[in-house]
Parts: sequence; C-alpha cells; structure tokens
Amino acid sequence: QLQLVETGGDLVQPGGSLTLSCVASGFTLDDYAIAWFRQVVGKEREGVRCISGAGGIVDYGDSTKGRFTISRDNAKSTVYLHINTLQPEDTAMYYCAARGRWCNTYADQFPHWGQGTQVTVSS
Repeated sequence: QLQLVETGGDLVQPGGSLTLSCVASGFTLDDYAIAWFRQVVGKEREGVRCISGAGGIVDYGDSTKGRFTISRDNAKSTVYLHINTLQPEDTAMYYCAARGRWCNTYADQFPHWGQGTQVTVSS
C-alpha cells in the first residue's frame, strides 16, 4: 500500500530555516513524482516544488522562489523540502503528494497524500 508520512514541521522564528521530510513506502521513488504543497485554512492548496521520478525539479510559484529546495534520497525513500529565510506568510500545513512519474501543477492530479506537517513562522 502506497503511503506518505511527513515530518519536520515546527514553530520557527522569521529568518530561520527548516527541513521537512516525506517518507514514502509501498512504491519506488523512481516511478513516481513527489510534490510538496502547502495550505492555509480557508485557502486552496498551493504547489511549492515537485521532483519527478526521473529526478527533474519543477518550481510551482514565484512566492517560494530561491528559498525552497526539494531533494530526494532514494536509499531512504525520502523526499525533503528545505526552506530558508522563513517568513510569516510561509505559515501553513505542508503536504507531500505522489502521482505517476511526472509532475503536475494541479493538486487534484495527485491521488496519494500524506497527513501533513504544520509549519508556523512567528516571533
């Protein structure tokens, strides 16, 4: 059974950094695209970064450009999202999601989701 588990969310001061982890089980990362989305209550899920099964990386938006880095460790079946220079507007629930091999812009194209990990940026 395909499963995704996110960890690493925390309360962080503005300007700090954080690394989120998404541990995958039940499938091989080479065969799936893994994306990070984030969501604030009352708003739609926003794509952050995606890494395809082939290892290609897709940036989803300008709001996170330059501060968010996605990476993958196949041996650990884990995809990471490293966030630098955290800002209060980065506060959200962060989810990882999986779909077949290639990235996609739309959240509804990802059939598999983790439970999310909360990131709160506040002084």
